[in-house]
Amino acid sequence: MNVYSLLADIVVILHAAYVGFVIFGLLAVLLGYLRGWKWVSNFWFRAIHLSMILTVVVESWLNIVCPLTTLEKYLRAKGGDEGYQGDFIGRWVHDLLFVELSPEILTVVYTVFGLTVLGALWIVPPDWPWRRRANGQESSR
Repeated sequence: MNVYSLLADIVVILHAAYVGFVIFGLLAVLLGYLRGWKWVSNFWFRAIHLSMILTVVVESWLNIVCPLTTLEKYLRAKGGDEGYQGDFIGRWVHDLLFVELSPEILTVVYTVFGLTVLGALWIVPPDWPWRRRANGQESSR
């Protein structure tokens, strides 16, 4: 395995981590609401989570190829890979991420997921930092 293929596999793993954070972040918020976990209301966690899914939704609406996908393809081409080669874990993660669906279906899926994340902001509101300061409270989180 050459360095470009290794870097491409690392990009795929980072891409999977991004997707995992978006999916499992929403699940954690909803489960945390039911279980009374305070950390799921952390403003920064929620803001990062929302910005990540909104980025995916906007890219999808504008037909922008994900920069991580573009980088992976570039690195694979530099490494002389035809199609997807990679190692076992890289291949498994790649196949998990890139299901064969039309762009239109993916746009609908991303949009519905993004709306679900927005809905979770209403169901499980974050701890807004300016509200704590206005009430004279400082969080120790």
